[in-house]
Amino acid sequence: MQAAGVDEVAIRTFAHYYGLLEAGETGMIPESTIDPVDMESLADVEVADEAASAALRTTAVIKLNGGLGTSMGMDRAKSLLCVRRGLSFLDVIARQILHLRQEHGAPLPLILMNSFRTSADTMDALARYEDLPVAGLPLEFLQNKEPKLLVDGLTPAEWPADPTLEWCPPGHGDIYTALRGTGLLDRLLEAGYERVFISNSDNLGATPDPRVAGWFAASGAPFAIEAVRRTPSDRKGGHFARRKSDDRLVLRETAQTLDEDKAALADLERHRFCSTNNIWVDLAALKAVLDERDGVLGLPMIRNEKTVDPADKTSPKVIQVESAMGAAIEVFEGATLIEVGRDRFVPVKTTNDLLVLRSDVYSLGQDFVLDQVSESLPFIDLDDDYYKLVDGFDRRFPEGAPSLKQATSLRVDGDVTFGKGVEVVGDVKVQGEAGKRIEPGTVLKEDAAPHA
Repeated sequence: MQAAGVDEVAIRTFAHYYGLLEAGETGMIPESTIDPVDMESLADVEVADEAASAALRTTAVIKLNGGLGTSMGMDRAKSLLCVRRGLSFLDVIARQILHLRQEHGAPLPLILMNSFRTSADTMDALARYEDLPVAGLPLEFLQNKEPKLLVDGLTPAEWPADPTLEWCPPGHGDIYTALRGTGLLDRLLEAGYERVFISNSDNLGATPDPRVAGWFAASGAPFAIEAVRRTPSDRKGGHFARRKSDDRLVLRETAQTLDEDKAALADLERHRFCSTNNIWVDLAALKAVLDERDGVLGLPMIRNEKTVDPADKTSPKVIQVESAMGAAIEVFEGATLIEVGRDRFVPVKTTNDLLVLRSDVYSLGQDFVLDQVSESLPFIDLDDDYYKLVDGFDRRFPEGAPSLKQATSLRVDGDVTFGKGVEVVGDVKVQGEAGKRIEPGTVLKEDAAPHA
C-alpha cells in the first residue's frame, strides 16, 4: 500500500481490520444483542423557511461515485447512465445543486468521492457545468484502495492478467478516512462549512433538502441517517437496531447477520427501518472523533468473500475488507435517525429499478427533483437472461420505457421487445420467445401476452 502511494491513515485503518481478520473476527451482530428501534418522522417536524435556508448555506454535499455498475454490465461510472430525457445521474445531480444554490443563495459545494476507475470519465462529464466548482474546494477526491486478500493465508492476491484486479475499495465507510487523509475535512471547516450531506450518486431522491438540513442543524446531533420503512423488497437488506450493551444505535448489514438470525432480519414488523444511505455529519464532531482515534474510526468490519476476478468464478477466492458508511452511527454519542418518505430513496441497483426511473412513474420538475406521479411503485421483474445488462435492456426498450403509472407489477419472462407507447395496467405478466415484439401503443392488462 505504501508502494502504491496509499494514504497513511488508510494504511493504519487497513492494518486495524487485518488484525481483526487474523484474530478470527467475523463482524457478525447476533440478534440476541440488539433491540428494534423507533424514531421521529420528518412529516411531523416543523422547520422555518429561513432556518432551512440558513442551514443549507453552511452545508456541503458529497456524492459517493466510485461504482462502475458492473452488475449491470457497465465498465465506467454508473452515474453516467442515461436516466431521464437524455440526462445522466450526474447531469440531474449537477442541475439539482445549481437550482438549490440559486433558490437559497447558498454556495452548496458539490464534491464527488470517486474511485481510481471512475475519476476520469466523471470529471470529463462534469466539465460542461462551468459554474459547478466552488472556489477553494475540489470537485472530487479519491476513495482509498486496499489489496484483496487470499482466503487461504490472508496474503495479497496476485493477478498478472490484470493487476488492477488485485485492488479493491474499502467500502463506503472509507469516506471518513479519505476526508481526513486528503485534507478535505480541514478545508471544509476552514471555509466555514458546518455539516456535510452524503449520499449515493445512483439515488436521485437524495437531494440536500433545506428542511432536512434545518432539522439536523437544530437537533444538535453530531450524526444522523435518514431511514425509510422497510418493504418486502427490503427483506434481505440491512436495518437499524439498538445495541443492548451500551444503548448505541447500530446498522446491521445482511453480511453481518448469522444464518440462524435471517428470519429476524426478514421480519418487517420487528425491524421496521432500513437506511437510505443519506447521511448528515457535523464536521467539527467528525474531526474531534477522528483526532481522538488517531484517524481510525474502527467501524464494524464487513468480511466480503469474492473471487479475485469477479468475471471468472474459477479465479482464487479472496476477502475484501469493507465497512459501511452508515455504521458510523454507533461511533457518535447522541447520533440519531429520522424517518423520511420513499421519495428520498430512489436507488437504481438493477435494470428493474432503471425501468421504473425512466418511466412515467416519475416526473422531473424544473428543480430537477423527482416527483412520484403514481400512488405506489410497481413491482418489476425482468428476465435476467435478456434484461440484466444495460446493453440488452436498451435493445429491448428501443423507444423508451412503457407507461407504468397505472401498473401494479410487470413480469417479463423471455425475450420480448417493447414498441413505443406501450401501456401497462394492473398486474401484468408477459411471456415470449426470441423475436417477439409488443406493438406500439399496445395496452397490456392482466394475463396479457406479447404480440409477434
